[in-house]
Amino acid sequence: MAAERTVPKFDSSSIKITREEGLMLYEDMVLGRLFEDKCAEMYYRGRMFGFVHLYNGQEAVSTGVIRAMRRDEDFVSSTYRDHVHALSAGVPAREVMAELFGKATGCSKGRGGSMHMFSAQHKLLGGYAFVAEGIPVAMGAAYQSKYRKDALGDASADQVTACFFGDGASNNGQFFECLNMSALWKLPIIYVVENNKWAIGMAHDRATSQPEIYKKASVFSMAGVEVDGMDVLAVRAAAQEAVERARAGEGPTLIEALTYRFRGHSLADPDELRSAEEKEYWATKDPITRFADYLTKQKLATAQELKDLDKKVQEIINDAVAFAESSPEPDPSELRRYIFAED
Repeated sequence: MAAERTVPKFDSSSIKITREEGLMLYEDMVLGRLFEDKCAEMYYRGRMFGFVHLYNGQEAVSTGVIRAMRRDEDFVSSTYRDHVHALSAGVPAREVMAELFGKATGCSKGRGGSMHMFSAQHKLLGGYAFVAEGIPVAMGAAYQSKYRKDALGDASADQVTACFFGDGASNNGQFFECLNMSALWKLPIIYVVENNKWAIGMAHDRATSQPEIYKKASVFSMAGVEVDGMDVLAVRAAAQEAVERARAGEGPTLIEALTYRFRGHSLADPDELRSAEEKEYWATKDPITRFADYLTKQKLATAQELKDLDKKVQEIINDAVAFAESSPEPDPSELRRYIFAED
């Protein structure tokens, strides 16, 4: 197991939040975790098909970044591990689950499935199955915001775009090309590398000549920061700083969140390449357990209140499954619909 890096800049011990903020962050992470657990159950019961890549363990990154932004205004671009990003962005659990079941009520009308969540209403630009595919799309969204504001004089066009991708994508050409242009044009975008140490079965340290991804920002004179991706408050602090810079016209930020996925690459992955020692080590850093301890120690919530929230979220997820199961299949007569934009 590679040595753990130290990430001193964003120390959550000095960060103060309100009770309302704490409960919001906790509920958002629990929603992601329990939703993914239900997906695993449905998949293994033969109710969900295709490739399904779960997010367990990485919830602090999605919650920390997206909930530091403006819901339904700022843009979010995801990857093939996109269910939880969609939930954090405000897409209802019912619509996400229905999409996983391939139903017409899904957020992508049953056309996208697990890896292609999309919601125009919630400014979710999509999940992208090809590695690094979403990076240019996110940059385009950031460019249109800047163009509308600077060239067209639209003062309301101050949206920020968050672009999520994994450590494996940081070796792809799109990553370097888009960081270069984003820095040149000072685009309002946050590039979020979810470094979970493994690109499918390839250990990150074996695949790149510079394992510290955030340092690659310096090549483009871009702000680059490293953050503990298992600490939602640290991630949130880094995101808030990056969002503020972007809205102020100061350009992009590259955030490398050091995190870990608790399940295999996908539900079809037997997860035999990672050592038991490594998995046990990272399990002790569970972001939800860690944050629950923080909330109770800071007297922002009681253990019973957190249990009540867990129960509330589980009811939301159970309802989402019932909704998905009772929803209609896409009508075959609409096979070619949604290929092009409609008036």
